[in-house]
Amino acid sequence: MSPYLAEFIGTMILVLLGNGVCANVNLAQSLGKDAGWIVVTTGWALAVTIAVYLTNAISGAHLNPAVTIALASIGKFDTADVGGYLGAQLLGAIVGATLVWLAYLQHWGETEEEDAIRGSFCTAAPIPHAVSNVITEAIGTFVLVLGVLVVLGPQNLVPGSDFSKGFAPALVGVIVWSIGLSLGGSSGYAINPARDLGPRIVHAILPIKGKGDSNWGYAWIPVVGPIAGGIIAAFFFKALWPAG
Repeated sequence: MSPYLAEFIGTMILVLLGNGVCANVNLAQSLGKDAGWIVVTTGWALAVTIAVYLTNAISGAHLNPAVTIALASIGKFDTADVGGYLGAQLLGAIVGATLVWLAYLQHWGETEEEDAIRGSFCTAAPIPHAVSNVITEAIGTFVLVLGVLVVLGPQNLVPGSDFSKGFAPALVGVIVWSIGLSLGGSSGYAINPARDLGPRIVHAILPIKGKGDSNWGYAWIPVVGPIAGGIIAAFFFKALWPAG
């Protein structure tokens, strides 16, 4: 399997399971209706864990443009491959969101709240404020990228240990879970441009009754914030852990 295909499949699974838990909690007549934030954050953490296990050995399991750009910015990823990775991630997110729509096909028409439908695809801030929302997304992605670089660094993996390497993807899920529990309430913790933009495109295109608008005025925030936060984290890591 090529790394590009792995990024496509991994991001597809990430969004299928991550947005799937949002749909499960948001949509009318779903068995998970109103299950709450703990279910959402846990579902996303498990989605990330599974997606990373699927692709880590093939593509490095970026599954996130902010991660790819951050790694490239400090020379930890070949810049020639950045465009292919970003394209694969965005396409994977689009397909994953489409699969969520199919999985809950009978529920969209039973849901009257536009926010519940849109929230099953993309993020929004409960208190819209561009600067604050960008800062929140940047902080969350800073934690994600720094956590991946440091927590999964060689200093925390036992040399030659298959167990420690095999356990590493689960730690990525723990990082995402922690971000969601601690920081997610301010902006929905997209912390991944593909995760938000791909499903937002799908929301705009699909023929969903009563879906409302796709809130394109907000769409730049979960793109700019994560990319900025990821780059800052990468250079912070390079400055403080130069041997990493």
